[in-house]
Amino acid sequence: MSGDPLAKSATLGCWRDKVDPEPLGGGITNTNFVVEDKGERFVVRIGDDIPEHCVSRINELASARAAHAAGIAPEIVHTEPGALVMRYIEGRTLKPEDVRDAGMLERILPLIRVCHQEVPRHFRGPAPLFWTFQVVRDYAATLRKDKSRRSGELPRLEAMSAELEKAVGAVRLVFGHNDLLAANLIDDGTRLWLLDWEYAGFNSPLFDLGGLASNNELPDEQERWLLDTYFYEPADKSLLYRYAAMKCASLLRESMWSMVSELHSKIDADFVAYTSDNLQRLESAWIRFQSLEG
Repeated sequence: MSGDPLAKSATLGCWRDKVDPEPLGGGITNTNFVVEDKGERFVVRIGDDIPEHCVSRINELASARAAHAAGIAPEIVHTEPGALVMRYIEGRTLKPEDVRDAGMLERILPLIRVCHQEVPRHFRGPAPLFWTFQVVRDYAATLRKDKSRRSGELPRLEAMSAELEKAVGAVRLVFGHNDLLAANLIDDGTRLWLLDWEYAGFNSPLFDLGGLASNNELPDEQERWLLDTYFYEPADKSLLYRYAAMKCASLLRESMWSMVSELHSKIDADFVAYTSDNLQRLESAWIRFQSLEG
């Protein structure tokens, strides 16, 4: 990230008055601020392209605008290189335990459906593709080149990825958010909002479903409800197998994302601990996957 994020956020060309940005915690890819200008509140995201994470701000902007048009994301009011300004949503940022609440999960699933089905109707420009296994291949190359402390583990993780990709098989493409962390969901008391579209792109719906489950540690019965309800019929053995594979892939990608972040991120976060936590959960999911029949 180039320059001073605080100074940049204070001097954007959209402000009508002198502003005093306040740091907004929680981001582990961007630096975020809340800004009040002439009685209105905004969120500023400061961040350049991140080639090592395949993040293109052009794609993020197009995805965020399409999501706003679909009614599930805040309005983007200004952009310039390295900065995105959106309207502030007054509400509660969810935590994993909120997502595990049955009533909340029933509200989240329609939001995912809108993302998958309605956002692409509003998307303009070349459409991004987020194929999890290609991301993993790219991460592995980066980790080898930059001599990650976990380089010795890469052959096993790559073999795991290849087996998972084969197990997932042919997919039906939808427009995925691809980063369904609890912190990317806001409840304003009336409706839910979905934030942070930097990884958005066409993908299998199983990635978002598996990512939601793995990121928020949903119990087995909620995972089954998620599948049965999303697909409007009870999940058969084949779907459960492909879902388990994609859930592993979600955890694998998150683990390797963190490994790369250990090397490249300038954000103050404990990526070493985050890597360790995700790898432990990956091992549990992997054992579960291997117990299933395709």
